[in-house]
Amino acid sequence: MDILCLLFTITKMIKSKGILVIEAHIENPAESDIFQQYPRILKDHFATDFICDTLRMLSMNLDDPHQVYDAMEAQLDKHHHEAMKPHESLQTMADGLPAIGIVAAVLGVIKTMASVTEPPEVLGTLIGGALTGTFLGVFLAYLLVGPFANRLKQILDEEHQFYLIIRDVMVAHLNGNAPQVSVEIGRGSVPTRVQPSFFELEEALNAEPAAA
Repeated sequence: MDILCLLFTITKMIKSKGILVIEAHIENPAESDIFQQYPRILKDHFATDFICDTLRMLSMNLDDPHQVYDAMEAQLDKHHHEAMKPHESLQTMADGLPAIGIVAAVLGVIKTMASVTEPPEVLGTLIGGALTGTFLGVFLAYLLVGPFANRLKQILDEEHQFYLIIRDVMVAHLNGNAPQVSVEIGRGSVPTRVQPSFFELEEALNAEPAAA
């Protein structure tokens, strides 16, 4: 909700007073009375820089929606690719653990074969140790590391969806839509489980002028 309210305030100012009115805000967002109303967004350095960099492009007369969309999309793709590195490392580990378990089992079998003359109780212990290696590899891969990797991916994808809201609102604004329409388009990109209703968004936007 905060990001929609922030973008509504910015696009409304641009629509009524022109792009130059927000120059001071985008040059030093930490001191901006607009950004200071949304401390959670201000703490997200990529989101803040993403908004400010896009607005700088607009202030330099780059107002072609298609060009701005392509530039924003390239920046988003790069950021998401870099953010996904920890997930990729965890997933690689999860994929390799069953193979490590098999190696442990083979080594256990080799050790068992070297002790083939031992009594059954000793061989049983050695065989059990070999099978334990396989069990641990599968257990860690599919019940520990794999789920952690998938959950991390879900979190990163949700964060990426947050940045898509910024893209959609800014492009809708460049297409000449009113601020209310632009943020309504952005609302469609909000994940369903946290998506505000049309009336909740309208109520929050109506409170914006008083808050500002």
